[in-house]
Amino acid sequence: MSFSVYLSGEIHTDWREEIQRGAEAAGLDIVFTAPVTDHPASDAAGDHLGETSSQFWRDHQSSKVNAIRTRTLIEKSDFVVVRFGDKYKQWNAAFDAGYCAALGKPYVTLHDEGIVHPLKEVDAQAQAWCKTTDQVVEILRYVLKA
Repeated sequence: MSFSVYLSGEIHTDWREEIQRGAEAAGLDIVFTAPVTDHPASDAAGDHLGETSSQFWRDHQSSKVNAIRTRTLIEKSDFVVVRFGDKYKQWNAAFDAGYCAALGKPYVTLHDEGIVHPLKEVDAQAQAWCKTTDQVVEILRYVLKA
C-alpha cells in the first residue's frame, strides 16, 4: 500500500528528515509533503501582490497564499503528523490539526511531555500522541505493513 503523509509544524529541527529516513529504512512506500519550511520565504509569500499598509495585512496576504499549499496537501494526504516544538508556539500547527479534525483526516501529534496541557484539545482529537520520531515511524510501519 502506498501512503501520502503531510508533515506539519515546527521548522527549526530535522524531525521531518528523521521520519523520512526511518520510513525509508523500514521499506515503507510513502510520499512525504510539507509546508514551506523556509521561514522568510513563507513570510513573503504574498509580497508579490503589492505593498500593504501594515504588518497585519502583509501577514494576512502571505497566510492566504500559504494556505493554498497547506490545504491542498492536507486534503490530498492519507495521514498527517503535527509537530509541536518547545521553543515557539506553533499556532499554524494547531490550526492544521484542527483542520484535520474537521475533515476527519487521521493525524498524530509529536511533542514533548512538557506541553501536554496546552495541547490537550489537539491531542484529544489525534489518533495518537508521539514523543519521538521513531514512534511515528512505527505507527506508519504498522498501518502500511500489518
